[in-house]
Amino acid sequence: MPEPIEVRKVPLHTVTDASELVRLIDDGVLDADRVVAVIGKTEGNGGVNDYTRILADRAFREALVAKGTRSAEEVKRVPIVWSGGTDGVISPHATIFATLPREQAAPSDEPRLTVGFAMSEELLPEDIGRTAMITKVAAAVTEAMQRAGITDVADVHYVQTKTPLLTIDTIRDAKRRGHDVFTEDTLTSMDVSNGGTALGVAVALGEIEMPRDEDVLRDRTLYSSVASCSSGVELDRAQVVVVGNARGIGGRYRIGHSVMSDALDQDGIWAAIRDAGLELPERPHHTDLDGRLVNVFLKCETSQDGQVRGRRNAMLDDSDVHWHRQIKACVGGVTAAVTGDPAVFVSVSAAHQGPDGGGPVAAIVDLGA
Repeated sequence: MPEPIEVRKVPLHTVTDASELVRLIDDGVLDADRVVAVIGKTEGNGGVNDYTRILADRAFREALVAKGTRSAEEVKRVPIVWSGGTDGVISPHATIFATLPREQAAPSDEPRLTVGFAMSEELLPEDIGRTAMITKVAAAVTEAMQRAGITDVADVHYVQTKTPLLTIDTIRDAKRRGHDVFTEDTLTSMDVSNGGTALGVAVALGEIEMPRDEDVLRDRTLYSSVASCSSGVELDRAQVVVVGNARGIGGRYRIGHSVMSDALDQDGIWAAIRDAGLELPERPHHTDLDGRLVNVFLKCETSQDGQVRGRRNAMLDDSDVHWHRQIKACVGGVTAAVTGDPAVFVSVSAAHQGPDGGGPVAAIVDLGA
């Protein structure tokens, strides 16, 4: 049986700032050696060359080494997933997950938050966006579920992944070995990597049957309702964090999920918060949350038809500002209006993650002792 989870959201005062993590450890809220995952937003461009992710990652890992007893090599294995780009009002922050000794958590037979982690087999450049990637990711999701103590896929509400995208060097490596790649556009490869990974999540959770290579980025009816996939240059395999609920572990937190049907779907966000266990009025306001919402985690995507609710927009035709940044700022604003807090996890490139033009939403709430 996994141990109960403590989860806290902290701001990043600079891109290399881990002071709020250190404060939680010094105050006894978290034990550095018990931190099992971190999911956060950094302020870079969100693209292939967004090195703010590496800077933030280094700061958090150095803090965990300095404040705990684990070696740098051991801390290196802790999943820390950074999504780059805080366009619009989105504020840089991190959500930190740590286990608690059983005696420190109120026992409960009700569903309570649990977290599991796994790493896939190495993802070669030629795997990205193809069934080889889907298969490797699906196996890692299954392993992470087992570590979280989740036996029913219905209890999985959020799967956060980080996978490699394609770079000039990895494309050359594939060619030297006689292979081709899905795309030679490195920025497009972010969508490819995220989409292929999401399909792997969907396969593992029984949301879809095994797709074909030609379905990736093309058949948008194939998607996961709980996958949140990011990619970058920091690793060469899929890093998978499964967040769900389990009975008997205790604790005060619970997670739920829903989907946004489009970029303006506030009801989809409220539905995820309700699914996590908060009772809300029919037409809720952010003041109804009363400090009980830890964080929300969303993926967003520009609709392939270039419209929102029947109205045309120019995001896909804009050569000055990539649509990644525009839709992220839009959905970030919608989300912050719901929660009353701009420190929300909104990530772009949601191919096969929720319906076309929409995206999955997960919410973690504090139900109290």
